[in-house]
Amino acid sequence: MTATTAPATFYGHPRGLATLFFTEFFERFSYYGMRALLVLFLTAAVAKGGLGVDDATAGSIYGIYTGAVYLFALPGGWIADRLIGTRRSIWYGGIIIASGHFLLAITSSMFSFMCGLLIIALGTGLLKPNISTLVGELYEGKPGAFRDSGFSIFYMGINLGGMIAPLVSGTVGEMFNFRWGFLTAGVAMLLGLIQFRATSHHLGAAGFAPKNTNPAERTRGLRLLGLAVLIGIALVTAAGMGLYTVSAPVVAAVFKHLLLAIAVLYFGYILLFGGLNGTEKRRVGVMIVLFLCSAMFWAGFEQAGSTFNLFARDLTDRSFLGSYFATGEHPTTWYQSFNSICIILLAPFFAWLWLALGKRNLDPSAPVKFGLGLVMLGAGFAVLLFAAKLILATGGKVGPIWLLLTYLLHTTGELCLSPVGLSSFTKLAPTRYASQLMGMWFLATAMGNLAAGQIGGQIGSDVHTMPAEFLHMTMYGVGCGLLLLLFTPVLRRWMGGIH
Repeated sequence: MTATTAPATFYGHPRGLATLFFTEFFERFSYYGMRALLVLFLTAAVAKGGLGVDDATAGSIYGIYTGAVYLFALPGGWIADRLIGTRRSIWYGGIIIASGHFLLAITSSMFSFMCGLLIIALGTGLLKPNISTLVGELYEGKPGAFRDSGFSIFYMGINLGGMIAPLVSGTVGEMFNFRWGFLTAGVAMLLGLIQFRATSHHLGAAGFAPKNTNPAERTRGLRLLGLAVLIGIALVTAAGMGLYTVSAPVVAAVFKHLLLAIAVLYFGYILLFGGLNGTEKRRVGVMIVLFLCSAMFWAGFEQAGSTFNLFARDLTDRSFLGSYFATGEHPTTWYQSFNSICIILLAPFFAWLWLALGKRNLDPSAPVKFGLGLVMLGAGFAVLLFAAKLILATGGKVGPIWLLLTYLLHTTGELCLSPVGLSSFTKLAPTRYASQLMGMWFLATAMGNLAAGQIGGQIGSDVHTMPAEFLHMTMYGVGCGLLLLLFTPVLRRWMGGIH
């Protein structure tokens, strides 16, 4: 008899899942830790360690950054597929992210701060889509249910990072020094890189080689990438030398029109010249509707880092545990953790709910779930509408329950819309356009994030403007959600048997 050693596992899954779980945990820690501080740092007075910009500029910068993170996922996936493979993309992306955070920690000017944000967005675009792809490669040839279970564990790492980061980086940044908060985000990404390199042998051969093995095409791709990098460096250098000046609101407006033009041109192209049959065209029509609804949802949901952050800072009673802090109030950024807490608690319930309804043939279709998600979004803004009116009536602050209830409603909307949308795009897309249309899903998220920053900049922290703005968001969310529910029978017919 010969003794054999069972391969290492992670909760019964390939040991490489643990490598990617903790890499994603630290990457999301760095992202959400910095994101929680971004608008607070931008709007804080220079004497308090901030940059002292107005709300509109801060909102535009927030929108540009968060939108760019998702937009850069498109070239990030292309670089991995065509040039260097997913594993190297994760490694180099993490290095770029850490470098950007460390630049934020030492920067002393708006220009260098913007450069740091650009570097982080580029690195995230390179790492974020490819680490999910690498998780999938670990499960090649394995049952679908086993793969789904692995992804569920992996996504728990995302939410754990999103939950802990605002409590750590946010507290350090607000209570001590903003730049120390950015430093903790950089250190987190560095720890993720160390862990990734130390345990990458558990990944086996997954992700080493790019999918494109044509040397000539790789050479052309590298030349194109090199040219893009040189152009980017030239533009940044010219801006640093003062050869041209741009304002964040103007860049945000141009960025918005660019994203909209990409969406219109791409969907128009595949509908008119993509060689689709009637069924495929109707399914793409449904995808366009879901695309628009997704962009609208994220335009409201992602105000968590802009509007809701300022609401928590200036209009929410934060005396709970305030005696432990010199300011007498607990940190504003703590509220940024509540969404992840709700997801961790509610995601298993929603997964059970859809399965239970499915067994009874009562599982709602994708348009219904999208409609419910938008209604929940509007309901969350309705809560803040009443909170703002209460503040105006009393002249004081409101308790945390108003903001927490808004986060809870928005999280239920997210659980109705986000995973369902991702799944629907994979099922509705014509096979030959599957990867490109998944890119359009990320484009909708980019558009929503950009809009969230712009809307948040308009609302700012002025309680007098909030009731009208929150009423608009309530009407948009609930109105569009109900309209989508009304037209669900038509959309289901267009889906051609896909549920």
